[in-house]
Amino acid sequence: MGTNRNEAAGIGRPEYPRPQFVRDHWVNLNGEWEFAFDDEDRGSAAGWSGGEQSLGQKIQVPFAYQSRLSGIGETDFHDNVWYRRLFDVPESFAARQVLLHFGAVDYSAKVWVNGVFVAAHEGGHTPFKADITHALHADGTPNALVVQALDESRNLELPRGKQFWKKDSASIFYTRTTGIWQTVWIEAVPRTYLDKVKLTPDIDNKRIEIVPHIANYAPGRELRLRVSISFGGVRVTEQTYDVTGRTMTHTIGLANFNAQERETLWAPEHPNLYDISYTLLDGEAETDRVESYFGMRKISVEGGRLCLNNSPYKMKLVLDQGYFPDGILTPPSEADIRRDIELTKEMGFNGARKHQKLEDPRYLYGCDKLGLLVWSEAANAYSYSDQYVERFQREWIEAVDRDYNHPSIVVWVPLNESWGVPDLARDPLQQHHSLSLVYLTKSLDRMRPVISNDGWEHTVSDLVTIHDYEWRREVLEERYAAAEKALSLVPGGHPVMAHGYGYRGEPLLVTEFGGIGYQKSEWEGWGYSGASSDEDFEERLRNVIGPLLDSELVQGYCYTQLTDVEQEINGLLTYDRVPKIPLDKIRAINEGR
Repeated sequence: MGTNRNEAAGIGRPEYPRPQFVRDHWVNLNGEWEFAFDDEDRGSAAGWSGGEQSLGQKIQVPFAYQSRLSGIGETDFHDNVWYRRLFDVPESFAARQVLLHFGAVDYSAKVWVNGVFVAAHEGGHTPFKADITHALHADGTPNALVVQALDESRNLELPRGKQFWKKDSASIFYTRTTGIWQTVWIEAVPRTYLDKVKLTPDIDNKRIEIVPHIANYAPGRELRLRVSISFGGVRVTEQTYDVTGRTMTHTIGLANFNAQERETLWAPEHPNLYDISYTLLDGEAETDRVESYFGMRKISVEGGRLCLNNSPYKMKLVLDQGYFPDGILTPPSEADIRRDIELTKEMGFNGARKHQKLEDPRYLYGCDKLGLLVWSEAANAYSYSDQYVERFQREWIEAVDRDYNHPSIVVWVPLNESWGVPDLARDPLQQHHSLSLVYLTKSLDRMRPVISNDGWEHTVSDLVTIHDYEWRREVLEERYAAAEKALSLVPGGHPVMAHGYGYRGEPLLVTEFGGIGYQKSEWEGWGYSGASSDEDFEERLRNVIGPLLDSELVQGYCYTQLTDVEQEINGLLTYDRVPKIPLDKIRAINEGR
């Protein structure tokens, strides 16, 4: 996917960073950068943004300074950091616009090229870009790229997920991530180019809706967009449209698609994908070309049942924090990403709830290709304020926009366990915030269910979810025999429904449970209950999964969790991804054998 001239240099994360929207002309800017802590906030006054001064340390981008793979491994508080590197623009970029991309910078960033301010962004989990053409050297000399990242580690109003606001990890909170933690890259585009294309599959009518967005569109030009769709290497259709505005909507029928046959549907058991290419034409000349893909699948609630492709489907998820011993939030390699997906499937799970983290696009690409459902969950804050609301909604909009096209994503989870809304049970202000997120998400995406607050204190929600760490089989069997019993629970001391809101027959799922602690490595820590041997661990797994698997009420579950993480030893795998018991035994439990 694209030609990367830096791949041979041995840089970290060399693969194409945006696999759902691929162009040929790009350069990866990961690797060694200059770096500096700026605890005294002297960099701005000292002119570091000009790009002419070297910084004192070295860091390996895209790994945060707290990680070992960064080459620094410092976990103390340094909330103001600077980056600098020189880069060349290939000759093949000549006469084209140059876009600078950041996958994610935690939490806010300012960017300069050759001393020219080119971008600012706030939101630690979402991407941003800037057209830097005007700031580049015209004589071919190396360009200086400078980034200042600010991350208020102790500010509980910042959406931060599991990053702890104290120095050392503890309880359910982990090491912080500050600064650049996803790939930095440049690409060449024409003046008028495809900014994005929104894809909405419709399996009932055998078609795909496409909404292209054209950057720098100006009336009066003879622009056309050619769309070509293939399946299994065979062209299904090719159509060309006049470009009449910045955005357009087109519906394309798929003659080969049959919603009654698995050969063309996307599901975990058969992750079939269509290839789609877009070619922007100016007259007869090709000016921009992008390669992508999509999956024909439908997620819906029908008659109180959660359905995949119009059939009831029991979701067997695992809670996945997406942390790594050496990279923290950044997966060390593409192989590490793929292995997590493969291990999840090998254990008999058909999905993952990515917990308090907007995951790397390469992970979602792997789930699309290999077949794994994803519940996409925001990184939440911990305190409520007007500023928090503004920050969170803006970042959540960017998250939904970035990942809308992934067939693997089937549920949106903006809030978890009342994080950021601690008075949600009774405070109308915070309840309205929860409602606003549900309807905001639905205004952007009409095809996926939205959960108002995963775990408890639901307002209006497409699914009602409960977090329950009970470990006795007989208690779980009794609890989930009838909706009335399940809804009377007070998980973590919280009611399932927020005050003033009632259950309306939504599908009910248990989306955190288990958490069985079992130490199988040098890592020491805690779990919600403890196992003393492999046999005890297996039996405890049967006791918590079995009742939910057998329940007619429970339409899905999410086991806590995929791996040990720092001080937590409640994973099915160690932090180094070693299974605690044979994978086939866990698979048998998930399959009711």
